[in-house]
Amino acid sequence: MSSTSVTGGTRSGRLAGLVVAICWLVVLFDGVDLFIYGAVLPGMLDDPALGLTKEAAGSLGSYATFGMLLGALGSGPLTDRIGRKKMIIASTALFSIASGICAAAPSLTVFGLGRFIAGLGLGGLLPIALTMVAEFAPAKRRNLLIGSLMTAHQAGGILAATLGLWLLDSYGWRSAFWIGVLPLFIAVPLVLRYLPESLSFLIARGRTDEARRIASDHGVELPSTTAPAASGGVPALFRGGLWQPTLFFWLASFGGLLLVYGVNTWLPTMMRAEGYDLGSALSFLIVINLGGIVGMLVAGRFADRFGAVRVAAIWFTLTAAGVYLLGIRTPLAVTYAVVFLAGVFLFSAQTMVYAAVTSRYDTAARATAVGSTAGMGRFGAVLGPWLGGQLMAGGNQGWGFTVFAGAAVFAVVFVSLAGLRSQERSAEPTPSLVGAGH
Repeated sequence: MSSTSVTGGTRSGRLAGLVVAICWLVVLFDGVDLFIYGAVLPGMLDDPALGLTKEAAGSLGSYATFGMLLGALGSGPLTDRIGRKKMIIASTALFSIASGICAAAPSLTVFGLGRFIAGLGLGGLLPIALTMVAEFAPAKRRNLLIGSLMTAHQAGGILAATLGLWLLDSYGWRSAFWIGVLPLFIAVPLVLRYLPESLSFLIARGRTDEARRIASDHGVELPSTTAPAASGGVPALFRGGLWQPTLFFWLASFGGLLLVYGVNTWLPTMMRAEGYDLGSALSFLIVINLGGIVGMLVAGRFADRFGAVRVAAIWFTLTAAGVYLLGIRTPLAVTYAVVFLAGVFLFSAQTMVYAAVTSRYDTAARATAVGSTAGMGRFGAVLGPWLGGQLMAGGNQGWGFTVFAGAAVFAVVFVSLAGLRSQERSAEPTPSLVGAGH
């Protein structure tokens, strides 16, 4: 192998690493903001001044996920037009400011509005970050890097639960939302300064001069891509026989996100209803997200070898078993083990749905495809917290784990159908070294 190709691989690997690192940070903050509601919910329910009931808590939890639905659906087409970097900045700023609204909210109405606005930013950010990583990742490591990115979401869940344990008793639930303002002052400046725009996106939009300048700045070559795309957007998801896998991916995402958001919102409260104290209930949230981190890395490696659709189907099946077992009271050590294993499969199953989507749509429509899959899945994310609230309010918390396990089975069926009706595309080659002097 020549020294040029080695150096090119090294430099392109460093650029991919830079993109993953910055996206990892913003997704970490995304995860904290998303999961903080479930982490502080027991404290909010115990706050007499707030007057929050369990039934209302489920509806309140759905405000953010409804905002995420609109954010994910809207951000994809917009990102495919104006660029990945601008939308990452806008989304991060939006959910940071909204967290401040929640912290200062004088009423449940204002708090709900803040969570809805936060959802717009949260829903827009994740599909863009996934798209960015997919477009910079080497083809043979794409699913692993997508899984690595999504460990940030689970780390955010762990940090949110840790903040809940640390802040609830001493500083109250509002303090956790004040911390949610920090990304505006930490992540946004870093994205502005260091995150490059996607080279594949720029070429697909005909902005070759801009792509060439960025490639020169980072010492890499332009990826060999097709000619500039004439159009993308939602119609591109239904052309050329893609309508079937598009609909199946949407339905799989619906089941997966109903499961993820239902469990993450209500796990501490459901475990308290099973007889565990508050400390243990919040610890389960930490443990399930630790399992999620392990699961992302394992799933990514398996998906690079066997395919993301196949791994997603197997993972959802194992998730159904794990979540169902959570409803069976066992010794504490066994419960922790089950919670951890459920986390290993729960979060990475949904991530592999996104990974499968990135490999089945071209550059012009990729962000729209990922965003629409996440966005249509948000209907499940809205339903999950609401459904958990209805079960809790009706004294049927024992059915919660069974219902969420059923959502996993639903996802198995449709991700499998999506795999049968679609074919994986080769990712654009990762940029390599520009000629001498750059």
